[in-house]
Amino acid sequence: MEKQSDFIREIIEKDLKEKKYPKVVTRFPPEPNGYLHIGHAKSICLNFGIAEEFGGKCNLRMDDTDPEGEKEEYVRAIIEDVKWLGFDFGEKVLYASDYFEKLYDFAVELIKKGKAYVCHLSPEEIKTYRGSFNEPGKESPYRNRTVEENLRLFEKMKNGEFEEGSCVLRAKIDMQSPNIVLRDPVIYRIKKEPHYRTGSKWNIYPMYDFAHPLSDAIEGVTHSICTLEFENNRALYDWFVGELISEPEKPKQIEFARLNLSHTVLSKRLLSRLVEEKIVDGWDDPRMPTLAGLRRRGYTPDAIKDFLKRIGVARNENLVDVSLLEHCVRDDLDWKAPRVMGVLRPIEVIIENYPEGKFETFECPNHPKRPEMGSRKILFAREIYIDEEDFSENPPPGYRRLTPQGEVRLRYSYKIKCKEIIKDEAGKVKRLICTYDPDSLKAERKGKEGVIHWIAKSNAIAVEVRLYDRLFTVPDPASYAEEFLKYINPKSLEILFPAYVEMQLGEKEPGSVFQFERLGYFCIDIKDSQKEKLVLNLVVPLKDTYSKKAP
Repeated sequence: MEKQSDFIREIIEKDLKEKKYPKVVTRFPPEPNGYLHIGHAKSICLNFGIAEEFGGKCNLRMDDTDPEGEKEEYVRAIIEDVKWLGFDFGEKVLYASDYFEKLYDFAVELIKKGKAYVCHLSPEEIKTYRGSFNEPGKESPYRNRTVEENLRLFEKMKNGEFEEGSCVLRAKIDMQSPNIVLRDPVIYRIKKEPHYRTGSKWNIYPMYDFAHPLSDAIEGVTHSICTLEFENNRALYDWFVGELISEPEKPKQIEFARLNLSHTVLSKRLLSRLVEEKIVDGWDDPRMPTLAGLRRRGYTPDAIKDFLKRIGVARNENLVDVSLLEHCVRDDLDWKAPRVMGVLRPIEVIIENYPEGKFETFECPNHPKRPEMGSRKILFAREIYIDEEDFSENPPPGYRRLTPQGEVRLRYSYKIKCKEIIKDEAGKVKRLICTYDPDSLKAERKGKEGVIHWIAKSNAIAVEVRLYDRLFTVPDPASYAEEFLKYINPKSLEILFPAYVEMQLGEKEPGSVFQFERLGYFCIDIKDSQKEKLVLNLVVPLKDTYSKKAP
């Protein structure tokens, strides 16, 4: 593996030189309440990458402490995403819910030490008592209950004898602390909702801020790498671990800037709204920045890793233009994707001087730079399709495609000349009558000669093509808060049917990616494609044309 350099790796390298830890242990700890997105990929690649580079290990742990919204479906999706990116998390997946008994014992230990208490203030009152950045907090009237009373009340919480919201267990730290998270945070709350793994065994569940650092410590994690929004929580995490874990070296938390990607949102809450309000067709919609959506669209793990490597790891947040991600996808697919010809918006062409019933085959490379990928035969016949963008009745200056009475070369084949235009009732070009030059195969090709792609009718299958564009019309939709849906791009999806592609694509596996010559990269949809009807997704066009569009 190629060695990378950033401030996190420098810290770990220094720790190992000073022999602070015998081995590096990191973890990727998602909450299974939604699908992972490309921002999570940054954390996955960082945590697993560091473990590989330093000869350590990385745990995959579900931080499943809140039964509301957590599902086995999300667990399966997370596991699939991590495997798809090419990382090995060992023999098993870990779960915070596996530690519920241990975490409960930790809470009891805090109570016995006089450092936790059951509080009957309402959530609104707790918030008021906590104060603000400008004013200190105020102690709860329940803060000085005896250890015995707190143990009894906490047991009743566990047994389901209190209603939800009637009381919580809080850590007793410092209501005057300038760091608000240290002002007696809630560590257990009542939730009488079944957990997807533990069923109805528990009526109380640990808060994330309590379970997360202690799960790290239980697992022997040496470096807890997380995003900057957890920086203020570091003091709280250290307090919990310091009070409850006796190991000499505690997990070291290091924060880095999260990924912000233009023309999309990377908040689970906002992504959930897109799904729930049916703006998109599920978490794996190819317009979504989820790893499931990117995989379905045809993005590759190598392209995503290349993108994340290019943006690097830093402490300062910034908005990364999605064009860079698309560039990395093009770079990767340019080398990997075989070439085929496809016509998205077909116009029929009849070559009137080519004999009916005759056909020829031409040999063409599957990849212009990789002869080892072989070649294929394409059929030429009297009736073909070309793309409507390759014909113009009133061509602009510099137009080098087919025009009335003009001549153009069909890629790998003959030159044709347009003689007649046939239109439908609406005035749209329906069919072109052309002639071909039988000597043009041997004719010397001029440097500025126009060349267009095409496909013979007898070698074509009809497919549905889905053209995807940016989901939002503004670079930073999340900055508009709850108004973000106002900036949905109404043209983020265009469906074309029938489009035509080479017949060989009908035998290819879902997920296969091809370059349609002169157009872009397309992927056979892994969800909706069937033998009787192929569905192809636009991965990325050959060039970044978005900058030329009006927002």
